[in-house]
Amino acid sequence: MNSKKIFFGAVSLGNPHCVITVDNISKVNVKKIGSYLESHSFFPNKVNVGFMQIVNRNFILLRVFERDVGETRSCGSGACAAVSIGIKQKKLSSPVKVQLLGGDMVIKFDIKENIIYMIGPAKKIYDGVIHY
Repeated sequence: MNSKKIFFGAVSLGNPHCVITVDNISKVNVKKIGSYLESHSFFPNKVNVGFMQIVNRNFILLRVFERDVGETRSCGSGACAAVSIGIKQKKLSSPVKVQLLGGDMVIKFDIKENIIYMIGPAKKIYDGVIHY
């Protein structure tokens, strides 16, 4: 990548996440920036990269580049990471509606107790058979 600065927040929820706040999520090169940060030496075990566009204090758009996978349609831990970072940075207020490519969820973060709640539907998207 060229010498551009990337500002992000980082958190671990059992798996590492870094979250970048962007102005327009549809114009972000998720694959290029995500793959660059995923394997950056700053993250020795790799990292999931979230791209968050803040619509208002209680609503964000989110795209997630998962380590060793690439961009995914939804990521619960990525949504929790984005909201917790946004609240810690005083950009968001709980509860927060998170819109991902695969659907919406609501994240509630009790900052005093340091507890995150994820609320949303579970949808079956695929049936498969594995032969071994």
